[in-house]
Amino acid sequence: MPSFDIVSEIDMHEVSNAVDQAKRELGNRWDFKNVEADIELDDQTITVSAEQEFQLEQLMDMLRMAFAKRNIDARAIDDDGESKAGKLVKKHLKLRQGIETDQGKKIVKMIKDAKMKVQASIQGDKVRVNGKKRDDLQEVIAMLKDSDLELPLQFNNFRD
Repeated sequence: MPSFDIVSEIDMHEVSNAVDQAKRELGNRWDFKNVEADIELDDQTITVSAEQEFQLEQLMDMLRMAFAKRNIDARAIDDDGESKAGKLVKKHLKLRQGIETDQGKKIVKMIKDAKMKVQASIQGDKVRVNGKKRDDLQEVIAMLKDSDLELPLQFNNFRD
């Protein structure tokens, strides 16, 4: 029976490369000379810090551009809030991986509402879709790509 998995994953190696690329750009920019600004990556969190609010936004733009160059979906970044520490303004960004239960339920409901001849089930942090025909599974993939979910989806483990 044909099946595939719907997952939401990001390549952490590409994330670290994107952060390094943004740091190099930060070092080369003349408007950041003699300014205390930094981008740090800790496990699943990115911390962006600068002296001024507008500098923080410029750093965020540099980071988004580096992510785009590395084909990392910007929807995988979740804003975790700002904090002010001394003379620095910091923004904490959380990297989202895996499909949470409520998101998984929403995806399963979308598939069931489309009245396709497939079954979808939540398995941990992924959603497995089974069907009798390969074409039905490909219709599900096309429908989910066209939907406007707030997390990036990948389709893997396609089996005939």
